[in-house]
Amino acid sequence: MLDSPARALQLQGAEAVLHELQVHQIELELQNEELLRTQQDLSEARARYFDLYDLAPMGLCSTDEHGSIFEANMGLGHLLGRSSASLCGQKLEQFICDGDQDTYHRYRLQLGRSEAEPACELRLRLEHGSMRWVQLQAVAMLDARGQPQLRLALMDIDQRKRAEADRVLAASMFDHAGEGILVTSAQGEIVAVNQAFTRISGYEAAEVLGRNPRLLSSGRHGPDFFAHMWSQLQRDGSVQLEMWNRHKSGSMYAVTQTISAVRGSGGAIQNYVGLFSDITHLQEQEVKLQRLTHYDPLTQLPNRLLLAERLQQAMAQAQLQGRLLAVVFLDLDGFKAVNDSHGHEVGDQMLIAVAEAMKLTLREGDTLARLGGDEFVAVLGDLATVAEAQPLLQQLLEASALPLSVAGQTLQVSASLGVTFFPQDEEMDADQLLRQADQAMYQAKLAGKNRMHLFDAQHDRSVRGHHESVQRIAQALAAGEFVLYFQPKVDMVAGHVVGAEALIRWQHPERGLLPPAVFLPVIEDHALAIELGEWVIDQALRQVAAWQSEGLALPVSVNIGARQLQQADFVERLQRLLTRHAEVAPGLLELEVLETSAIEDITHVTRLIAECKALGVRFALDDFGTGYSSLTYLKRLPVAQLKIDQSFVRDMLDNPVDISILQGVIGMARAFGCEVIAEGVETVAHGAVLVQLGCHLAQGYGIARPMPAAALPVWMADWRPDASWLAAAQPAG
Repeated sequence: MLDSPARALQLQGAEAVLHELQVHQIELELQNEELLRTQQDLSEARARYFDLYDLAPMGLCSTDEHGSIFEANMGLGHLLGRSSASLCGQKLEQFICDGDQDTYHRYRLQLGRSEAEPACELRLRLEHGSMRWVQLQAVAMLDARGQPQLRLALMDIDQRKRAEADRVLAASMFDHAGEGILVTSAQGEIVAVNQAFTRISGYEAAEVLGRNPRLLSSGRHGPDFFAHMWSQLQRDGSVQLEMWNRHKSGSMYAVTQTISAVRGSGGAIQNYVGLFSDITHLQEQEVKLQRLTHYDPLTQLPNRLLLAERLQQAMAQAQLQGRLLAVVFLDLDGFKAVNDSHGHEVGDQMLIAVAEAMKLTLREGDTLARLGGDEFVAVLGDLATVAEAQPLLQQLLEASALPLSVAGQTLQVSASLGVTFFPQDEEMDADQLLRQADQAMYQAKLAGKNRMHLFDAQHDRSVRGHHESVQRIAQALAAGEFVLYFQPKVDMVAGHVVGAEALIRWQHPERGLLPPAVFLPVIEDHALAIELGEWVIDQALRQVAAWQSEGLALPVSVNIGARQLQQADFVERLQRLLTRHAEVAPGLLELEVLETSAIEDITHVTRLIAECKALGVRFALDDFGTGYSSLTYLKRLPVAQLKIDQSFVRDMLDNPVDISILQGVIGMARAFGCEVIAEGVETVAHGAVLVQLGCHLAQGYGIARPMPAAALPVWMADWRPDASWLAAAQPAG
């Protein structure tokens, strides 16, 4: 055993060791706590890194040397429309559009080189076939095992790229638009123009920038014109108008123009944008067409259309002044013999000479017009009595019978005159007066020619008693005495029947089948006209349905009278009829409205046509060329088809002016994007000329007369276009 001092020393040593162990343990515990804190900090830092990595506002991923993704964040998943986990193991290039694969591979090859681009732009292919533009940046590095890898960042730039594309497209459209474009500041200074502006106006951009558009002013429009324009622009934000401008060279040109105000986010006007098209050629064509439409090119006398206008004016003036008006219908006697013996050229010269001789007998304010061929009409106004007209009529008769020197020889004809007066005991319109004068002329012919005959109003009233009364027509409608006949419309070149026009007839129990001229004028201003008009539409739809059940889908057109068209609830009534025949597509119904009716209330008719168009029903402008329509009116009427009046077609083989009018009408139809169809095709020759002029759609007796509904499918099965029409459609040489 150890003695006490030794034991004490031993104990002291053990205590010292124990103390050191305790101190060391404390140090280890402190180090362990520090290590735990460090590990916790590292874990938190790692978590923050992964949060930042995963939630970064861009796509991030890492790929191995083969391009396979082994790490991807949520941002890349969002770009590609997939989960980030599903991307691991996929090759990045499989998500790149084929057209951008080369861009991606070139970029990878250049990584690390001094000349390398810092980034590239390419498109990612998303699910469902859509694409998205991204900017790609990559860094090449080695992983912990020394293996090559890429770290890539993909930033969404789709909105910017699309905006750039829109700007490029807008700039291209601005520069290459067919319409002239002029942009001004809110203060009216020109800030931009396009190439079409230069082409139309003659001014280069540098010559107009900073200047006011007034430099284009033609001087033809007064202050009221521009005041109205600015008032509408401020009220509606845009205005459409036709106006004349002055070219840099000083010449005038016509434009159709739309000016719009462009407002900023605060609502204040920032710019004005004007779009305009040169319509000078259309204006010139309209002036030429108006001249051709109103004057006979051979004699330079007013023609049928201008006569109608002059006669209306003379009738109004006669009533206002309490004076008489004489309407004289003249037909030359013996003119056919001159034509047959000496030829058409001499005959034309004879017409010119006779017209000039008769014109010299007229007073200022009187009118002499040529209707066509050897028919003339004189309107003699400001007469106090019937007797006062006698010397003037005698002078006309004598002037028509003068021996005339024509083509080096003396020729002579005479004339038969029919005369009627206005006003009369009964209310008369211009057409009735012309018919009366025509009837009287016929009586002069029967009495031996070279004389005049006064219209007998009392005798005419007894003749007109044969016309049926309104009450009898109403009874006929209730009794089902009216029927529809159908006249085919064809494409003379394609050889198709493109539709049919429904035409009303009266199957009178005593008088047989009566044409509409016998009964429609009687109810023209009566409410029965509306009822009968709706009956026609209803029966036309019923017949279309019947044909449809037989496998024949044939569009049918129906004429709409002026009174029916004026009804405020016209569209609602039409809707009810269409609903009644719901099995018929509305597109198989076409409504034909007279040009004269359309322009009498252009605003109402334009709205009505637009509403019917919304139902699917087409509109055609009937008797086109007889209503003095301006380009402005025609532009406002959204009709699908222009129907050339038969008066221009019927005489075109003998009258060159009708050819010119037809060419103008066809050109205008094309300009307005309308179909054009000619009525009154009475012979194969008429059809051939129309085809040469570019009008392929037609109807008339030379194709088919109106026929009962049951006969139409049989006729269609047998009909073939004439060979001359097909030949006329072939280009020359």
